[in-house]
Amino acid sequence: MAATLPASSFPDDKKMQRSDPRGGPPVRRQSLPWADAVFSALTHGAAWLTLATLAGIIVSLFIGAAPAIREFGLGFFTSTEWDPVQEKFGGLVMIYGTLMTSLIALLIAVPVSFGIALFLTELSPSWLRRPLGTAIELLAAVPSIVYGMWGLLVFSPILSAYVQQPLQAMFGNVPVLGALFSGPPVGIGLLAAGIILAIMVIPFTSSVAREVLKSVPAAQREGAYALGATRLEAIRAALFYARTGIIGAVMLGFGRALGETMAVTMVIGNQPKVSASLFAPQYTMAAVIANEFTEATEELYLHALVEIGLVLFVITLLVNTLSRVFIWSLGRQSRTTSRQLRKAAA
Repeated sequence: MAATLPASSFPDDKKMQRSDPRGGPPVRRQSLPWADAVFSALTHGAAWLTLATLAGIIVSLFIGAAPAIREFGLGFFTSTEWDPVQEKFGGLVMIYGTLMTSLIALLIAVPVSFGIALFLTELSPSWLRRPLGTAIELLAAVPSIVYGMWGLLVFSPILSAYVQQPLQAMFGNVPVLGALFSGPPVGIGLLAAGIILAIMVIPFTSSVAREVLKSVPAAQREGAYALGATRLEAIRAALFYARTGIIGAVMLGFGRALGETMAVTMVIGNQPKVSASLFAPQYTMAAVIANEFTEATEELYLHALVEIGLVLFVITLLVNTLSRVFIWSLGRQSRTTSRQLRKAAA
């Protein structure tokens, strides 16, 4: 049976009455009307102070290096002579040593760092992920002088006995490789400095790479698995998605390697001579400043060291600037591709 409701309405005294709103919007506090202006001025001042500090460093280095720039000109970058007695200075040896040690460090550190990052984000069991990641990050807290002492006293004899001497025995008579592995296998030199730098760079690069891979949305991996991809292919998709951050991690490690001083000074040999051998002693820009700054009694000698510092600063600045431009171009290309795909799908 169908049920019907009575058509009679409620009495007027039984109807729900809407209550009138009480009060008004909260009154804005005006006790400190100048607080916003002060906060804005402080934040703007902090930003401009950073730029002013950078400009001040560049200007002071340029003023200190001006006499050496006038004396040697562009020949400073092509000369391999470093003779404080005769006041003949050239920076090619130090530039070569700095770039070569940094490149060797990157060749070793980048694969190891991304292997660590991939293992911790994709393959590691949950109970091992945090302790292992913390242990690797603790390597960044070790002072560089400790790395240098360990490299000189412990690592150099091992490198000499188990790496340099076997390599010389295997490739010493080969025309091209023989020059690469020539020199006394004493455990110090370009290769030793590059390996120590790689150990120091790994915590920074792996930490940044791990955070970048952790920020990849789960939808990227799930979409790859949904299309039938294997784990390796899903990892490759995640790496492609995070390529800009990965390049940033590599450039961070490169910048860290360029300016390292004490550890490199203790294991590189400190000889101002360009050599193609990985075993030969070399010199870096940071090492020559640390070793000879207190001995620079002559004015031109001191100005030449300041010019070395200026060159190191400019190289580091150029590396960071080029990395930012490259990351920006990749991000712009990715946004353009995504926009085109959305238009095609529409």
